[in-house]
Amino acid sequence: MDDEHLAARAAVRPIPGLVALFGGGGPSARVINLDRGGVELGRGTAGIDDERASRRHTEVTIDGDRWRVRDLGSRNGTFLDGARVDPEQARGPGGLLRIGRSLFLLAADVRPFAGGVAVTAGPIIGAALRRAWSEIERAATAGDTLLVTGETGTGKELAARAFHDAGPAARGPFVAVNCAAIPEGVAERLLFGAKKGAYSGATADAAGYFQAADRGTLFLDELGELDPAVQGKLLRALETREVVPLGATQGTPVDVRIVAATTRDVRSAVAAGAFRRDLYFRVGRPEIELPPLRARVEEIPWLIARALGDVDPALRADALFVEACALRAWPGNVRELLAAVRRSGHAARADRRTTVEDRDLESDAGLAFETAAGGEPAPGDRPPREPTPVEIEAALRDAGGNVTGAAKQLGLHRNQLRRWLTKHAVDPRKFGDAGEGD
Repeated sequence: MDDEHLAARAAVRPIPGLVALFGGGGPSARVINLDRGGVELGRGTAGIDDERASRRHTEVTIDGDRWRVRDLGSRNGTFLDGARVDPEQARGPGGLLRIGRSLFLLAADVRPFAGGVAVTAGPIIGAALRRAWSEIERAATAGDTLLVTGETGTGKELAARAFHDAGPAARGPFVAVNCAAIPEGVAERLLFGAKKGAYSGATADAAGYFQAADRGTLFLDELGELDPAVQGKLLRALETREVVPLGATQGTPVDVRIVAATTRDVRSAVAAGAFRRDLYFRVGRPEIELPPLRARVEEIPWLIARALGDVDPALRADALFVEACALRAWPGNVRELLAAVRRSGHAARADRRTTVEDRDLESDAGLAFETAAGGEPAPGDRPPREPTPVEIEAALRDAGGNVTGAAKQLGLHRNQLRRWLTKHAVDPRKFGDAGEGD
């Protein structure tokens, strides 16, 4: 093999290493290469500023696909996936390493992490999500439709907004519609509008979501939940670029880009007749699947920092709290994590602490860890923990008595919070003037 081919193979060869996730009391995204076979970690080495780490704390070595983590007689021990290493542990990549109050990800290839973590006003973008975002931006310049799939809570609306912002309709409106929440029988008039007199109570012409999104982007979340008959009219609107309001005899031109999203397996839905095949061919390309949070562990410390900042800018996460979050499966993904972290922040505040500890995180029987290298999440989802009256009152105080705002902070539906307010005889009006307002 000539030198040119050897160089080409070397350029694509994975580089094993560590990704520093948390240290010095805050998030990190620093990469440590192990391409020379190993590294010794300790206070003052490898960029570690951690008073709970020994000067010679842990050694991590790799031989082929075999990793070894060896504690070097440290004072506080070395932990791999939450369990103490005593004195040495061998395994493949894909674990979470803790020394002192510093956390590291064992990665089979650190090259995707070299770009760090981008903290934007919208999403927090790590290595796995960066690839999806690049595909979304390319799709926005190449066409007028996009299908976004992925588990619940992975950020499909943020992806739709990224498509909108990167395309030619960025200056136009962005209209988001949850198709699963549209009451049966009214989808057609909500989507396409209605003329005066089209139905009982229609005293004036009413624009639909398509007209509202004219010259912009319409985000149809859970598109597969629409009735197949409405799906057919949606297809016609996309093909003809006009909508026929309920009760109208002529169409109204619209210029709308479409982002559809679903948590369902669309191909299976098409095969089962639950999703129109012709509509799928119109909106199903390109299709981009958002990775679940368990494949985006590098984002978790940054998401925690953001969620705690929403509760109180003075709050900080302890490394054990971050570790507990990183080891959890989070079937609800980013949405579930943020809600749980906010509740933990309120629990710490109720205890008059500015450091959020692992004991503040609600218990969860199913823990799992998965990285881009692989692994299986624990199955199942758990209902939210009922907040204490102190936590409820703290959230209401922050929200000025607004029930909806307090429910958002606690990660609850407002109706659920109202039931608990009744149970604990808590009157939201004493915390402000907003009361039950939405």
